[in-house]
Amino acid sequence: MNDSFLIEIGTEELPPKSLQTLAVAFHDGVVAGFTQYGLEPSESEWFATPRRLAVRIHKLKAKAEDTTETLLGPPVKTAKNEAGEWTPAALGFANKQGVSPETLIAIDTDKGERLAITRTVEGAAVTEVAATVINQALAELPIAKRMRWGSRRTEFVRPVHWVVCLYGDHDTFDPIFDLVPSRVSRGHRFHGPQSVVIDSPERYEAILESCHVVASFDKRRSLIRDQVITLADQLSLKANIAEDLLDEVTALVEWPVALAGSFDPDFLRVPSEALIASMKEHQKYFHLTNQNNELEPLFITIANIESPEPERIISGNERVIRPRLADAAFFFDTDLKTPLKQRDSELAKMTFQHQLGSVLDKVKRVQQLALVIAQEIGADAQAVEAASALCKSDLASELVNEFPELQGIAGGYYARAEGLDHVVAAAIKEHYLPRFASDSLPSSLEATAVALADRLDTLAGIFAIGETPSGSKDPFALRRSSLAVLRLLIENKLDCDLESLLDAAFRGLPVTPQEKSRQALSAYINERYYAKYEQDQISPLVVRSILNKQISRPLDFDNRVKSTHEFLGLEESLALASAYKRVANLLEKSDSIQPGVVNPALLIEPAEKELVAALDALQPKLDDQLKQLSYSDYLTTLASLRTPVDLFFDGVMVNSDNLELKTNRLAILQRLDGLFGAVADLKELA
Repeated sequence: MNDSFLIEIGTEELPPKSLQTLAVAFHDGVVAGFTQYGLEPSESEWFATPRRLAVRIHKLKAKAEDTTETLLGPPVKTAKNEAGEWTPAALGFANKQGVSPETLIAIDTDKGERLAITRTVEGAAVTEVAATVINQALAELPIAKRMRWGSRRTEFVRPVHWVVCLYGDHDTFDPIFDLVPSRVSRGHRFHGPQSVVIDSPERYEAILESCHVVASFDKRRSLIRDQVITLADQLSLKANIAEDLLDEVTALVEWPVALAGSFDPDFLRVPSEALIASMKEHQKYFHLTNQNNELEPLFITIANIESPEPERIISGNERVIRPRLADAAFFFDTDLKTPLKQRDSELAKMTFQHQLGSVLDKVKRVQQLALVIAQEIGADAQAVEAASALCKSDLASELVNEFPELQGIAGGYYARAEGLDHVVAAAIKEHYLPRFASDSLPSSLEATAVALADRLDTLAGIFAIGETPSGSKDPFALRRSSLAVLRLLIENKLDCDLESLLDAAFRGLPVTPQEKSRQALSAYINERYYAKYEQDQISPLVVRSILNKQISRPLDFDNRVKSTHEFLGLEESLALASAYKRVANLLEKSDSIQPGVVNPALLIEPAEKELVAALDALQPKLDDQLKQLSYSDYLTTLASLRTPVDLFFDGVMVNSDNLELKTNRLAILQRLDGLFGAVADLKELA
C-alpha cells in the first residue's frame, strides 16, 4: 500500500542565504533514508520558509517487502565429531541464532560447504523507521555551526519548536529532535500565529496558505518577481531583479507584499553602483531604472506582512535607507579628496601574497606586462601605461572598503573626476571583466591589455611559488582567471601566442619559478578549454583532439574546435576518424621503416592507384585551405576521401611480403597521416 508522507520542522528564523541548501539537503536525506529501507519513495518535493523546512512524498510504501537472509556458520566438516555429535562450533552458531542445530543446513560456498541458517527478515514499516530516517537526515545537513537551546542536548542551526509528521492518517511517531511529532503546525507569525492542524499531507500547502504562509519556495519566488515587475510597470520604470537578491528575499518572508518607496534625489550624484550596492546589501531592496537605464530615486521592498497601513511600512523603509545612502555619499566625497596616484603608499602596505610582494608591487608588474600585450594587440601604449598604473588604486578607497564589489568601478569614477582620459578611466573600470563565465568583456583594447596582464601576473605568480589550486580550494580564483584569459583572447579575435605571454609574465616575477611550474601552468590553462566549450555542448573528445596538437594560440584553437565540431556532423567523419586510427596504428607498428615519398611505379593495386590519384588531385586545395586557416573547408574536403580510403583498406595488403611494396604503401599512409592530423587529432573521435 502507498500513501503520502509529510515531515515539517518548525524553527526560529533560519539563515536566509543557506535556506535553499538546507531544504534540498533535507529532502535528499529523507528520500535516501526511506529508499535505503526499501520503502520506494516517489514524487517528492521540498518546502522552505524562514520558519520551517518540510518534505512531502506523494507515494511511499507503508511497509517494505520481506526479505530472506542467509547467515553462514562454521565449515560442515567441523560441525560434528567422530561420534556424530555436534561440535562446540556448531552449537555456538546455533545458540547465537536462537535455533536448534538440527535446523541448520549445508550450503556450498567458494570456501567449501558451510553450516547456514536461512530466515525471513520482516520489511521495515514507515511508522517504525520514519523518526530514524528524519533524525539522520537532520544530523547530516550541511550546517557550519550548530546551536543548543533551552535544556535540550539536541543541536540544530536554529531552535526547533514544533514537528509535524504524517503518513496518510497516521500521526504517531517516535520523537524527532526530542519533540513528539503531531499534526499541529503554525501559520504566519502575525497574520496567523495560532496553531493550525494539518489534516493531510496533500493539503499541506493549502492549509498553510489559509494562514498566510506560502510554503513553496519556488511559488513564493515567482510571486515576488511578479509583484516587483507589476509595481515597476505601474511606475513606468524597469525593475532590476538580481537572482541572488531574489533568492535571499524569498528566504526572508512567508507572505510577500511588494511596496515602493523613494529616497532623496540628491543622492543620485553618488555613483549609481554604490547606491545600488547599499540598497541591495543592507536593505534587500530592488532598484528601479528609467528607459535610459539610469537609476531612479525609487526602490521596491518586500514586506512580510499585508498591512492595513502600508504607508507606515514604506515610511519606515525610507527612513532607514537614508543613513545608508548618506554613508555611501560620505565615502565617495572623502575618496575624491585624494587623487588615485597618491594612494600608492597605501597599496604598498597591502600584501598581495607574501612571496610576491605588495599590491603596489603587483601593479608595477601588471604595468610592464600590459605594455608588452599592448604592443602585441595594437592598443594605445600611453593609455595602457596610465590605466595599469592606477588599476588597483581604488582598493585603498573608503567606498571599496565598504563595498568590495565596486573595485574597478570606483576607480573609473575617480579617474573621470580627476579629468583623466575617458579611455584610461574606462580601462580602470573594466579591467576586472569578465568576472564570471557569462559576464561582458572590456570595451576597448586598452582595457583588454590591462585585464590580460592582471590575470596572467596572478596565474604566473601563484604557480611560480607552487600554490596551485587543489580540490575546491582556489583562493586566488585561478580557474576563473584562466577562463577569462581564454575568453579575452578568443572573443576579441586577438591572435596572440599564449605561451609567449606567459613567458613575459614569468620574467617579471620577483621569485625564481619552481621547477616545472611553467609547464604546469600551461597544462592548467589548457584544462580550462573543457569548461569553456562544455557550455557550447561541444564534446570533450573534440577539445582533446585539439589539445593533442599543442596549439598555443587560443584563437586558432577556437577555430579548430568549432571546425572539428562541425566536421563531426558529416556522415563521413567517424569513418575517417577510424581510418586515421588504423593508419596511426600501422605506422606505429612499422616505425623501423622510413617510407619516404610515394613511388608511382610501385602502385600495383587499383585501390592504391585511385587513392594516390585522389590525394594528388586534392593536395593543392587542402594546402591552400590550411594556409588560409579555413579548417572547416579543409575537413569537408578531407571527407571526400572516405571512399578511396575505404577501398584502399579493403583491397590493399599494406604489410606485403615485398618490402618495396610495403614501404611504398606505408608512404601512402604517412601522407594520409599528415592530412588527417593537420587540423585535429581525428583519431580521438573514433
